[in-house]
Amino acid sequence: MKKLLRITIVTTLFLMVAPVITYAIKDSTEVVISAPQDARAQELNDRLMEIQNIDKSDMTFQEKRELRKEVKAIEKEMSSSSSNGVYISAGALIVIIILLIILL
Repeated sequence: MKKLLRITIVTTLFLMVAPVITYAIKDSTEVVISAPQDARAQELNDRLMEIQNIDKSDMTFQEKRELRKEVKAIEKEMSSSSSNGVYISAGALIVIIILLIILL
């Protein structure tokens, strides 16, 4: 009887918490960028726009190569700065929560 009562309570709690968890997961996908990172990203984006608007028809091969290298470096920096952190998928989060509920 105690085992049935325990299973019923755990199931009820899980069913009450599951919708809240899924709602929290949907809201947590928004990315918040701090002011220094945002300023640096804007600076890099402005530089990319400057390079794009440059007339490259009268540039030498070496100058074009330097611009390409600069663009690659900027894109690499932008991609690396936006991916700092640990991301857990929604499925993994639900599995972790279920394991915690079962173990506790």
